[in-house]
Amino acid sequence: MQKELLENNLILKLSFDFSLRVIEYCEKLEQEKKYIIARQLLKSGTSIGANAMEAQNPESKPDFIHKIKIAAKEADETQYWLYLCEHSKKYPDCKVLVEKLEEIQKVLNKILGTAKKRNPFSYFLSFFIF
Repeated sequence: MQKELLENNLILKLSFDFSLRVIEYCEKLEQEKKYIIARQLLKSGTSIGANAMEAQNPESKPDFIHKIKIAAKEADETQYWLYLCEHSKKYPDCKVLVEKLEEIQKVLNKILGTAKKRNPFSYFLSFFIF
């Protein structure tokens, strides 16, 4: 992963930092023998950034949108696991993760909104220009 890409791309920076926090939180869950939630949260929480990174090299605009949508879906799943942790007794505090995730979700939604607003036909019209 290129350092400049992480530093200059808001969604990559946010999701990478979030992934590191998720790893730390899941390690706490593992220590407390809360394995099932830890594994689910680790998978979905780190997948947000992986999909956002994959979207940086799309085959087309629809491919970019599709990959960002997958990142958004993973964020929604992560939100579910964090809400379970937040509302379950005997789970470590995860409010900071919830706040960071909400920030990521706002950025993902903004990216999707912007990508969809741009002329959807411009990509397809480029095939017909000689």
